[in-house]
Amino acid sequence: FKGGDTCEYLLSSGRFLGEKVWQPHSCMMHKYKNSEAKNCLIDKHVVFIGDSRIRQLFYSFIKLINPQVKEEGIKHGNIPFEDKSASIKVDFLWYPEVNGSMRQRIKSWTESSVAKPHIIVVGAATWSIKIHNGSNEALAQYKINITSIAPLLEKLAISSDVYWVLQDPVYEDMLSESRKMITNEKIDAYNEAAVRILNSSSRNSKAKVKVFSVSKLIAQETIMKSVDGLHLPESSRDTNAMILMNVYCNKIMKPIDGSCCQPQPPLTLIQKIAFCFFTLSIIGYLIISLIHRNNYRKNKSCTDLESGEEKKPAISTPNVSTLEMLLHCFCKLGLIMTYFYLCDRANLFMKENKFYTHSSFFIPIVYILVLGVFYTENTKETKVLNREQTDEWKGWMQLVILIYHISGASTFLPVYMHIRVLVAAYLFQTGYGHFSYFWIKGDFGVYRVCQVLFRLNFLVVVLCIVMDRPYQFYYFVPLVTVWFMIIYATLAVWPQIVQKKANGNCLWHFGLLLKLICLLTCIYFLSYSQGAFEKIFSFWPLSKCFELNGNVYEWWFRWKLDRYVVFHGMLFAFIYLALQKHQMISEGKGDPLFSNRVSNVLLFISIVSFLTYSIWASSCKNKTECNELHPSVSVVQILAFILIRNIPGYVRSVYSSFFAWFGKISLELFICQYHIWLAADTKGILVLIPGYPMFNVLVSTFIFVCVAHEISQITNDLAQIVVPKDNSTLLKRLLCIAGFFSGLHFFSAMQDQSRH
Repeated sequence: FKGGDTCEYLLSSGRFLGEKVWQPHSCMMHKYKNSEAKNCLIDKHVVFIGDSRIRQLFYSFIKLINPQVKEEGIKHGNIPFEDKSASIKVDFLWYPEVNGSMRQRIKSWTESSVAKPHIIVVGAATWSIKIHNGSNEALAQYKINITSIAPLLEKLAISSDVYWVLQDPVYEDMLSESRKMITNEKIDAYNEAAVRILNSSSRNSKAKVKVFSVSKLIAQETIMKSVDGLHLPESSRDTNAMILMNVYCNKIMKPIDGSCCQPQPPLTLIQKIAFCFFTLSIIGYLIISLIHRNNYRKNKSCTDLESGEEKKPAISTPNVSTLEMLLHCFCKLGLIMTYFYLCDRANLFMKENKFYTHSSFFIPIVYILVLGVFYTENTKETKVLNREQTDEWKGWMQLVILIYHISGASTFLPVYMHIRVLVAAYLFQTGYGHFSYFWIKGDFGVYRVCQVLFRLNFLVVVLCIVMDRPYQFYYFVPLVTVWFMIIYATLAVWPQIVQKKANGNCLWHFGLLLKLICLLTCIYFLSYSQGAFEKIFSFWPLSKCFELNGNVYEWWFRWKLDRYVVFHGMLFAFIYLALQKHQMISEGKGDPLFSNRVSNVLLFISIVSFLTYSIWASSCKNKTECNELHPSVSVVQILAFILIRNIPGYVRSVYSSFFAWFGKISLELFICQYHIWLAADTKGILVLIPGYPMFNVLVSTFIFVCVAHEISQITNDLAQIVVPKDNSTLLKRLLCIAGFFSGLHFFSAMQDQSRH
C-alpha cells in the first residue's frame, strides 16, 4: 500500500492496454459521454492557455461536450466556445510563450473583482525553443518567466483547478527544417525547470498547481504516428482530454467505473450498525469460546482410581451450542465482509479497467475444459439431469461466466450471445428443479419456501447492507427468487395437482397443462405491457426491492430477457417425468435413452440445432435485435445440450467432479465476484498485486473461491438455525425476520432523508 492520491497517479502514470486504451496506474478511468460532460461542467468556465499543442487539447476537450465541433478557428489567435444549453464556456487563449503577456493575462484573474475560470490549463515551451534556436539564454529566461508566473497560478489554485501541461516529446526524424532545433533533450530541460519551480513556494496543499505529466508517457508511445513529428495524433490527444475530464468530473459525477480522483464514500448509518453488530458477534464468540475452554479444562476426563474407567465431561446444553454456532457464523461472516469492504469501498487496493482480447477469454476456457475432463468420475445414478450432472452443468457455466466477466468479453457480441444462453440455462434449471420437487413431493409447506428463500437471498441481503447497494443491483438473485415464487404459486394455488393425484386420474395432467398455459399467457402479457409490469413492481414494498436508479426499468429488462425459459424448464420436467413414469425412456447404466434408431436421430438433430444456434449467435450484428429473439430461441441450444449430454448411456453415466465442486457454490461465486474478484461493482478488476497481472489473478482467484466456499457453508449452517422445521418455532423466527426488515426500512428512510 503506497497511499497517495489517485489523482496524482492519473495525471502522472499509466500504460496502454491496447492501441487506444489507456490504463492509469492503480485506478479506473471513466469514458464520459457528451451528456455526462455537460452535466459535470454546467455553469463552468474553462480556459486553455498556450501554443498549438494546447489548442489541440482544447479541441479534443470541447468535442467531449459537442462532437460536431470542427477545428476551424484561427490558428494563431483566441478561439471561444460556448454551449448555451448548459451555460458552459471554454476558451482557448493563444500565448505560445511563457512571457510577460501570459503573466499579465493570468494576473488579471487574481484580481478580486474579476470572475475566475473554474479550470485553467496552461502549457508552452516549443515556441521559445524554436524562436531562440534552442539557446541556453532562452531556457534561462523561461525559468525567470515561469518563476514570476508560479505564485499567480498557485493563488488561482486556491479556488480553481489549475493544470500545467508538460511538453510532449517530438519525433525528431519527422520534424521540418524550421523545427529541427526542437529536440527531446531541450524539451526535457524545459519540463525539468517547470516541475522544479511550480509549487516551490506553496505551503498550502490545496493551492497546488497540478502537473499534467501523463501526456508525456502517452506521446512516447504514439508520437511516431504524428503527421509532422510535433503534434500528437488525434487518438492520443483525445485520451489526454478524457484524463482531464476524469480529474475534474469524477469527484462530482461519481461514476462507478471511474475510481480515479474519487474520495472514499462515507459510512452510512446502516453500515455503522452492521459494523457494530459484527464486532459484537466476534467479541461474543471469543467470550463463549473462552468460557467453554475453561469449562472443558475443569470437567476434563480424569481416571477413576477405583474402576480405572474414564469419566466423560459434562455435555453443554443445546441452547449454548446453538448460540455458539450462531456467533461463530457471524464472526466468520464479519471478517469476510470486512474484506469485501476493503476491496471495493475503501481506497486500499488498486483497481484497473477491463480490456478484451480473444486470447484473454478463449485460453482460460480451454484450460478449465481440460481440467474438467481430467477429473471424470462415475455418477451415483444414471437418470437424466441427475444431481451430479446438474452440479457439473452449473459449475462449468459459472466458470465460463466468470472468465467472460473478468476478460470484458461483453464487447464481443458472439460471446455475449452465448453467455446469455448460459444465464438462461440457470433459469431453465430453476424451472426444472423446483417443478420436479413440487410435482413429486407435493410439499408446499412454509418450511420449504423459507429454506429456499433464505439460501438464495442471505448473502445478497448482507451485501446490500455492508456494500450500500440496492437489492436489484444483484439482479440474478431477485430474478431466481421471483421465478421460484411464480413456480410455487402456479403449483400451490387451488387445485393443487401433484404426481400422486395425477396417477389416479389422467385428467389431472390436463389440469396441470391448463395451469401452465395460464402462466404462459401471463408472461406473454407482461412482456409486452411494460406499463402493467412497472405498476405491479412500483407498489411498496416491492418498489424498495426492485427499483434501481429510481425506476424498475432495469428489472423489467432483466426479466423480459429470459421470460420464457423458466416455463420451458417446467414443461420439460413435466414431459420427462411423464415419459419416465410410463417407462418410455431407458435410464440404465450404459443404455441409450431411447431405442438405437430414435437415439441416433435425436442426437443428430440435437447436434445440428446446437451448431445452428451457435452460427446464428456468431453472426449477430445488433445486440438489441438479437436480444429480442433470444427469449424464444435460447431454449433450442439448452434442449440440444441436454439431449447430447443424456442420450448416449456412457456420457450420462459419468460427470466431472471438478466442475461439480464449483457447481455447488455457483450462486456464491456469481455474487462474490462483484466485489472481491472484479472491482468497482464488476466494472473493473481488483488488483492485489500490481505489476504482475497473471500472479494477481491467481492470488485474487484463490481468495475469491475460498471465500465463496466459506460463505456457502455459513449459509447452510445459518439456514438450519434461522429456518427450523418446527412450525411454531419457525413462526417466531419469521416474526423476528419481519422485525429485522422493518428496522432496516426505518434506518434506510433515515439515511435517505439525511442524504437529501
